[in-house]
Amino acid sequence: MSVKITFVPDNLTVDVDADESILQAATRAGIILRGACGGAGTCGRCRVKLQSGFVLVDDQLYRSDEAPSVFSCRAHPTSDVVIEIPPDARLSEHQVLLDSQAQGRLEAKDEATVPPERPLYRVSVVEMSAPERDKTGDDLSRLRRGLEPLIGGSDLAVSTGLLRELPARLRAAGWHPRCGIADYEPARLVFIGTAGAPYYGIAVDVGTTTVVVQLVDLETGSTVATRGSYNRQAAFGDDVITRIIYATEETDGREHLRREVLETINALLDGVLAETGTAWQNVRACSCAGNPTMVHLLLGVDPSYIRLEPYTPAANHWPVLSASEVGLRVSEDAPVYCLPGVGSYIGGDISGGLVFSGAASTDGVTLFVDIGTNGEIVLGNREWLIGCACSAGPSFEGAGVTCGMRATEGAVEQVAISPGGFEVLLKAIGDVRPVGVCGSGLISGLSALERAGVIDRSGRFSPGLNTPRFRIGADGREFVLAWASESGSSRDLVLTNADLQNLLRAKAAVFAGIQTLLRSVGLGKDDIEQVLIGGGFGRHLNVRDAVAIGMLPDLPPERFRFVGNSSLGGARLALLSAADRTVIEATARRVTYMELDETTPFMDEFMAAMFLPHTDIGLFPSVKD
Repeated sequence: MSVKITFVPDNLTVDVDADESILQAATRAGIILRGACGGAGTCGRCRVKLQSGFVLVDDQLYRSDEAPSVFSCRAHPTSDVVIEIPPDARLSEHQVLLDSQAQGRLEAKDEATVPPERPLYRVSVVEMSAPERDKTGDDLSRLRRGLEPLIGGSDLAVSTGLLRELPARLRAAGWHPRCGIADYEPARLVFIGTAGAPYYGIAVDVGTTTVVVQLVDLETGSTVATRGSYNRQAAFGDDVITRIIYATEETDGREHLRREVLETINALLDGVLAETGTAWQNVRACSCAGNPTMVHLLLGVDPSYIRLEPYTPAANHWPVLSASEVGLRVSEDAPVYCLPGVGSYIGGDISGGLVFSGAASTDGVTLFVDIGTNGEIVLGNREWLIGCACSAGPSFEGAGVTCGMRATEGAVEQVAISPGGFEVLLKAIGDVRPVGVCGSGLISGLSALERAGVIDRSGRFSPGLNTPRFRIGADGREFVLAWASESGSSRDLVLTNADLQNLLRAKAAVFAGIQTLLRSVGLGKDDIEQVLIGGGFGRHLNVRDAVAIGMLPDLPPERFRFVGNSSLGGARLALLSAADRTVIEATARRVTYMELDETTPFMDEFMAAMFLPHTDIGLFPSVKD
């Protein structure tokens, strides 16, 4: 049975089947709702208003006057319905803050004028001899000999379609064909022609929260355009675990999530192509970096065993596929290279980031930290690397926090509080009225609350507070950062006791991961010569605040460096250079991966870090002073 859903105020109507939820229908209509629980009906973020009609919620039938609001992830329409989308249920357009000033190799590559030597796809005019009556030799063999300087000793693969056109195309080119080669083992011939059309590639950062697409000229190595937005999968879970559960337990869940991330990438790709006037047929190669779960879902591979002991991904080093196999709207023969991962929760985003940032090639001990929806940490240098992943990121992305949001315009990024908590100063991204608090603002707020005496070292509200900003709200004790009259959302922005405990657990997990790695190799924090912070999260992070709450080690400020979107940087390196692809693959293989769930020291470190800044105040001398 098919029924119609009309969404207001968008005035969009879609046909749905009985097994499709309102959330799924909204996503298909291009309306992305908030969600953190993967369709379990527990987070309440996707609640919508039922204006008319009937819906089935967990085998219970409701009409509009009986259930004026429903969880869209659990509600299935049984008649034509009208659904109103409240503003707080909608995932607003996520404009990713792009790294035009990122430090490290990406900046140097962007400004380079030297063409890349061996990008993932390259073109060369081949000089061939015409066939002669008294000389033997077939067309393909003579073409292979002409390509020898380009492909070396590699085998040459040719698609069936191109092979069928080979004789005519070689003769039309006058035996001087312009050949396009996908540069991996074996080399693959994907184009034969005469026209000198430009050719491009895309580097893609497939993040849990955000996706960024960068269009690159493969002939010059220059960046043409970059766009980013939220990952449309976010409506079905904030973190990789909830998405794995959705993919494995919901009907067609895996295919649904694959479509959502593909639609995210393809929409961004359409944007950069329209912006630059580039034809999709001229995009000839793709390089993608993401954590293991994101790559599994992008390729439609079963991710279920990543979350089941012994936490085994289907692959760490992926075969190169074609764009048509993956579903990307570029030249159908374009190779799609997914950067290699390390283990269940450390993927190609980190392998590429280690090379991009230089962390994998330093002489001194380097700590590489990428705090996004997940927290990945790698310690080492050019001789050794050890890494782990901790479940910390959702809070720093605004999930599980009453007024949390991602780092977009209006998100509070810095907080200052007067002693006793009477006055609060906020700085929001874009210098506009605040509408929520992003990860860097949550860290700044936690630090400011403790300095002002509003909370104690356990992260709980101090007794005897008499500031009007401290009150008992719907969810218990809370502190008002901004009154409704001051905010851009017409509601009070608050931090509750539950919010503070979530943040405390998140920061404790990150520091416990760092300490576990250090102790596993017999080092202390003072042995770390530099800390490289990757990801968009680091753009707004105040290192002093991160140290003050005990999330990052107490080291001199000059040892910290932000490297921007290192995942995108790694994907771009892999797109432009066979040598960098080799280094990234070798780096992934030499990282020793530590499963924190299996290590008792991690739990001990975690419990010790559940204070501000730590139970051992001696680890944070600058905070103690």
